Amino acid sequence: MIQVKVKDAALREAAMQDMDAFLKVFVDAIKEAIGGELNAENMQQLSVSQITLLAYDILHEEVMDGGFVQLIYNGYGGFIFDNPFAKVLRDWGLRDLAKMLFSVRKLYKEYGPKIQRDCSDEEFMAMFEQFSEFDDYDDEFVENEEAWTSGVAHYVDEHIEEFVVVEE
Repeated sequence: MIQVKVKDAALREAAMQDMDAFLKVFVDAIKEAIGGELNAENMQQLSVSQITLLAYDILHEEVMDGGFVQLIYNGYGGFIFDNPFAKVLRDWGLRDLAKMLFSVRKLYKEYGPKIQRDCSDEEFMAMFEQFSEFDDYDDEFVENEEAWTSGVAHYVDEHIEEFVVVEE
């Protein structure tokens, strides 16, 4: 296991800002510890909690930017939907998010190969209309993003030792 370290002062400063800044300290520290990018090799050196936090960060960034179609097109569908990510989030107390992800997984299984194909920018933009079944889930994520991010931040705060070693 890689030991991920953060400074206590950085955590305190981020916690005074907001939950996004607080989570960013953890995400950035984990990314730095693995060389900047999650892959099959370094994933084995992380805990389930660390991987889940990185997965939430990816989910959050992709869906807030371009929805589930973008997340799948950018190659994250397998990472989010073919792993126990939703189950871990449920264990963290984010039952509604987990339930939604299980629903989106069904669409991913049905449409994933069509969305992940190489295409032009124009064809990519057309996918948002072509796969409008994702729209309600995109909206649900955006509507609940603050509460869900708060839930993740609360879990991380209550279980810091699962994510990092805090140094003075």
